[in-house]
Amino acid sequence: MEKALKGACIIGQSGGPTSVINSSAYGVIRTALDNENITRVLGAAHGIKGVLDDVLYDMGEEDAKELELLMNTPSSELGSCRYKMADPDADDTDYKRILEIFKKYNVRYFFYNGGNDSMDTCAKISRYMARSGWECRVMGVPKTIDNDLNATDHCPGFASAAKYIATSCAEIYKDARVYDVGMVCIVEIMGRHAGWLTAASALAGVVGCGPDLIYLPETNFDMERFVADVERVYKERGNCLVAVSEGVHYADGSFVSEAKTSATDGFGHAQLGGLASLLANVVKQRLGVKVRGIELSLLQRCAAHAASAVDVREAFMAGKVAVESAVAGETGKMVGFKCTRENGEYRCEYELVPLDSVANFEKKVPAEWITPDGTGVTRELIDYALPLIQGSIERPTEHGMPRYARLKKVQAK
Repeated sequence: MEKALKGACIIGQSGGPTSVINSSAYGVIRTALDNENITRVLGAAHGIKGVLDDVLYDMGEEDAKELELLMNTPSSELGSCRYKMADPDADDTDYKRILEIFKKYNVRYFFYNGGNDSMDTCAKISRYMARSGWECRVMGVPKTIDNDLNATDHCPGFASAAKYIATSCAEIYKDARVYDVGMVCIVEIMGRHAGWLTAASALAGVVGCGPDLIYLPETNFDMERFVADVERVYKERGNCLVAVSEGVHYADGSFVSEAKTSATDGFGHAQLGGLASLLANVVKQRLGVKVRGIELSLLQRCAAHAASAVDVREAFMAGKVAVESAVAGETGKMVGFKCTRENGEYRCEYELVPLDSVANFEKKVPAEWITPDGTGVTRELIDYALPLIQGSIERPTEHGMPRYARLKKVQAK
């Protein structure tokens, strides 16, 4: 039996937000507040930067009902960041500062809620704390709409984004067919290197309103073939709905998006966008048909009104399991999902995976789940994603609008 470790905990959020990341934060906060071994629960303002800047919120000062409303609140309520920490062997300045803050507040538990780069940060902190001799249990809580984290069946945030995308594509499909004149609609969907979200647009097909063509970054994009594909579908059906990942690239690896040379984030990732407009212009010029380019942009990750009940529940449990596991003695792990989909029954269990097996790996859509011509996905993708988007949650409202958490954010001293 691992000896009891008493002390404060810090929960931080990092990277791009999702519609359910606050459900994970609530899973951590509520479980930690209720645990006798955790003496104080602190929320880091803007992720690891809040730790470095000593801007921490005392979550024990919050009203319990407001905290519960985190389950209804999109985005990262504690604030997020994109901050890449150096390897401690090359520059340990940040790590010394983190250790200083941990000692100041007697932090013995650290929970970081984020995606691939966040798990890298988590792993580095875990190793440094172990080397420094400061006993602190470090756990990663997964999050990413991109669904590209390794060693887990899927990621909290993906299902709700997938549900919003599939629903939006079905709605666009219906709207684009109201006139007696045909139209080509090109929908640009997030996904730099992994096409899970764009692939999820195919879920609209289960209600007969799916895209005619789907292009993922897992395959090379050919402009001439794309135009030919669109022309063929348009001639056959009188309309054409295209779902395309923002990260599609040519055979030489260069992004098709006209924004490929735009600014990058803190991790050197290109900020993509403008692809739908570019492709719409190409189609209009080459085929002379009516075209609309639609970029879903931030709507994909903040549409809490369309959140999947499965996603909300699993996001909360990821945070809860992280706390319970850390108190039980685990460290240097991420909460992963182990799922089965047999005979139409979906089951999800939680397992702990080493942070080193997650950080800096990227899970992509399997090649066998993409049609041979690269313009669609197979039934395996549908069977994988469909159970994840099930159900809706009852959402508190105020004056007909969603009621979000209003935290006081009392700074810890």
